[in-house]
Amino acid sequence: MATVTRLYDTHTQALDAVSDLEAAGIRADDISIVSNNTDNWHAGHEHPDKTGAGPLGDRNGDGENDVADGAGKGATSGGLIGAGAGLLAGLGMLAIPGLGPVVAAGWLASTAVGAAVGAAAGGATGGLLGALKEAGHSDEDANVYAEGVRRGGTLVSVRTSGDDEDRIEAILHGQQGFDASTRGQAYRDTGWTGFDETAQPYSSDEISRERGLYR
Repeated sequence: MATVTRLYDTHTQALDAVSDLEAAGIRADDISIVSNNTDNWHAGHEHPDKTGAGPLGDRNGDGENDVADGAGKGATSGGLIGAGAGLLAGLGMLAIPGLGPVVAAGWLASTAVGAAVGAAAGGATGGLLGALKEAGHSDEDANVYAEGVRRGGTLVSVRTSGDDEDRIEAILHGQQGFDASTRGQAYRDTGWTGFDETAQPYSSDEISRERGLYR
């Protein structure tokens, strides 16, 4: 299996990309989304599935997220589920070291939580960076994609056989997704050298300025 990942500057583009993938017959179980939520775009949405749950990420229907502690590393998950009524029906709140608050669903998000827990217990690289490497991305690309989320972006990742890779890349490109080489060069031009999970997450104002650079 190969992994195709693209970075989007807005969550709207990424959500549209997920919808396009599912409309093209890509299984929701093979799609993942991780979106910066510093601007709180996710708050207040109603849950679109048929489980009787409350707001997105609420598994109990009582308005409170069912949050599991991530071994003291700040990795917490609430409501990360699979397909159901589609991947976006499973969006849940998540906190990953170095990123701040994010909204996520799918296999990559679940792997990121596990990686962070493993790192806290003395394992390898944790969080989103570790999950991207485990998915097959190079160290350089994984650093760019993790940094992209830190700066306000949204990742969409798809597991696929090699035969379907070109079609998936075309779908993701159709919603203006960036690959690691394109955005990585822009970051390096400003002196950036790599993702640092100990760095402070970007503020809303910093994210707004960052997005303005690529419009």
